[in-house]
Amino acid sequence: MSGRDRRPVTIYEVAERAGVSIATVSRALRDSDLVAPATRRRVHQVAEELRFRPSRAGRALAEGQHAANGIVFPDLSGPYYAEVVLGYEEVVAELGRSVLILATNGRTKADEAVLELAGRVDGMVIMGRTVGDHVVASIADTGLPLVLLARPPVGEVDTVTADNENSARDLTAHLLWHGHRHLAFLGDPGESPDVAGRYRGFRRALTEHGFTVPAATPCMFDVRSGYAAAKDLLRTRPDAVVCANDEVALGALRAAEDLGFSVPGDLALTGWDDIMAADYARLTTVRQSMRELGATAARWLDERIGGTTTTARREVLPTRLVIRASCGHHADLADLASTGTTTPGGTP
Repeated sequence: MSGRDRRPVTIYEVAERAGVSIATVSRALRDSDLVAPATRRRVHQVAEELRFRPSRAGRALAEGQHAANGIVFPDLSGPYYAEVVLGYEEVVAELGRSVLILATNGRTKADEAVLELAGRVDGMVIMGRTVGDHVVASIADTGLPLVLLARPPVGEVDTVTADNENSARDLTAHLLWHGHRHLAFLGDPGESPDVAGRYRGFRRALTEHGFTVPAATPCMFDVRSGYAAAKDLLRTRPDAVVCANDEVALGALRAAEDLGFSVPGDLALTGWDDIMAADYARLTTVRQSMRELGATAARWLDERIGGTTTTARREVLPTRLVIRASCGHHADLADLASTGTTTPGGTP
């Protein structure tokens, strides 16, 4: 074949041979600092071997001036998801990208929807138990940049979570230290990796101190579900209820009032997340940085798309116990620690 008849090499061929995205090829050929030196050298070498000459149109395509990231949520209702989305979008907007959001709640073919979205974006964040590990693995195998959010790791995919187990253990130990003995857990560990971690911490504290661990009382993670489940649970007369999140706790608080229970006189009640309403309700809870979860996922995904990182990353963001009136004990952990007071397990 003569040089005149040779088909031009495309940026996709260079990307495939080099094992990177087309955006990384474009940046590497411009010697961008966003691409690791070793990756730049590999792209230059492949481009030279294939005699690739980038066109203006190809460069615009690779740079993705209208590029979109995808993010998959279990649901979009409630303050928790709203805060995560805000954190994610703030970073993505600074990076000049758009976002395609997919909620799997209520979808009969969630796997197919997520796989279809994966074909339309430059990278994707998958949150919670939206699709199975096999779907995550199949997407990762295509080379699409991925970050997992609030779910256990899958293979070599980057994963960002918040600490659930340790803080739940501290929260439960705090209740035990103040004399509560009939504890209950309100929420479904099978529906959320985060809640599964909180139940593990609850179970761990009870086991460490020689108490029987009750089965979790399942309910969905909204106020109405918390109210309905708590009305049944409270008839068993627990003296403390650890709720999966603040919305469930707010529903339980209303149920306790309707049944004539005093909080915290008859019942200690705790939540999780520290949403705005938790402060107004004087709800003991665990504070996590929901916006930072979204922001971290967005930054990591951009780095993956840009080819600036190669090894899998794992980060567990810290959480903090916030003691308010709903458990009957107003002192913060820091105040207790300063006096030398500890729980039976050594935590204030």
